[in-house]
Amino acid sequence: MLNWKVIFKILSAIIFIVGISMLPSWFVAFQSDGFLVQEALLRSSLICLLFGGGGYLLFRQSDGTLHLRDGYLVVALSWIVASLFGALPYWLSSDLAHPIDAFFESVAGFTTTGSTIRNVDLMPRGLLFWKATSNWLGGMGILVFAISLLPALGINGQTIVRAEAPGPTFEKMTARVSSSTKILYGTYITFTLLEFCLLYFFTEMDGFDSIINTFGSVSTGGLFAHTKGLAFYDSIYIETVIALFCFLSSVSFLLYFLLLQGKWREVLKNTELRVFILLILGASLLIATNLFLTQTYDTWISGFRHGFFQVVSFLSTSGYVITDFTKWPHMSQTLLFLLLFVGGCASSTSGSMKVIRIIVSFKIVGRMFFKRLHPSGITAIKVGDKSIPAETVSRIASFMMLYFMVYILSLAILSLQNLDMETTMGVAAGCLSNTGLGFGEMGATGNYSMFNPGLRLYLCAMMLMGRLEIFTIFLLFTPTFWRNK
Repeated sequence: MLNWKVIFKILSAIIFIVGISMLPSWFVAFQSDGFLVQEALLRSSLICLLFGGGGYLLFRQSDGTLHLRDGYLVVALSWIVASLFGALPYWLSSDLAHPIDAFFESVAGFTTTGSTIRNVDLMPRGLLFWKATSNWLGGMGILVFAISLLPALGINGQTIVRAEAPGPTFEKMTARVSSSTKILYGTYITFTLLEFCLLYFFTEMDGFDSIINTFGSVSTGGLFAHTKGLAFYDSIYIETVIALFCFLSSVSFLLYFLLLQGKWREVLKNTELRVFILLILGASLLIATNLFLTQTYDTWISGFRHGFFQVVSFLSTSGYVITDFTKWPHMSQTLLFLLLFVGGCASSTSGSMKVIRIIVSFKIVGRMFFKRLHPSGITAIKVGDKSIPAETVSRIASFMMLYFMVYILSLAILSLQNLDMETTMGVAAGCLSNTGLGFGEMGATGNYSMFNPGLRLYLCAMMLMGRLEIFTIFLLFTPTFWRNK
């Protein structure tokens, strides 16, 4: 049987966290927005605090063991519930009158997908700050934060970690899961403070823009304060700082723990990190050369500047733009499109399939060639010096297959909008990878207002599937999941 009382207890804590997180946005709205936006944020916060606090008081005596089924259900419901309550400010302020539009904006925020149905320049500052906050909460995972509180609630968080962790494996940094999550969030907060200081004290950005861009890059959500994106600032320094923190947030946070322990050699030998860096450099050089040879930019250096930034943006799934890449040569656009399916490293804030899965997939293909020549031969799949267990290899292969099945199905569903193939393929890849960018008619703006309400709801499902790595959502629709035994 599912432990519903403990599940509701955890969900209540999530709702309460969402309510607390809305208060800074209300303060921003109080300084710069009209009464309607101020009231919407304050009412939304109070509703969340009431439901969250009341739910916790109702189930505060609930305890017991959480099994793996409970963990998967908690993870799925946490993101859905957080998105539902997070949609209240958009809806109550009448900024987005349709409930599905408000839900879309909220899901895009928590899943760190750089998509919107609203012109950023027209969005009230309080709501923009709330979207940035939901980006920041969703980057590391709002549930990861809650896990650090679970021991105080009398709940073991290990089963939740297995369902929540982004990547094929999750290595505990310390003996206690709650301690591990505190270290993760400590690193996350350190990155946030450091980037804010670099942007606020060394550029002409005001405090509001600095926070928006900081939250958008450390969460790899790609939120920016102006419709032109980072091109609004036209600053190599700003582009470098944001690209740096998008990169750092796309690296496995477990490696930072190793650095703190002085195990820098293990970090340097990490295969996933090496491949990630090679992908960035290789794709940047190819695109820079292509842009220069096609005379898109006058100099190779200028081509490398723009190519490098967009490569980091696509691989980190942050979705930042400094130029309209849809006007680039087809080769450069194709490379960027392929990078949408790669993403960053496991146990990072980035989305998509993750570099480690791509590595293992190539290893699987290599082993099949070996088996063709040596049918009786036995060889293990290794990443670095470590052999990958057969069960993990099977999970990775299953994930890759399911990922592309969902992508192909999404192409068929989104084609109902009757857009051209380039736009449809870009939108599907952008949502499923939590990048938010696209090609064709949508361009580099990440504006999804062209879709009807029904398809916007499906796009919300795609963003949630991408953030929760598909299996967590699909499990809820299997009969086996709901059987008592």
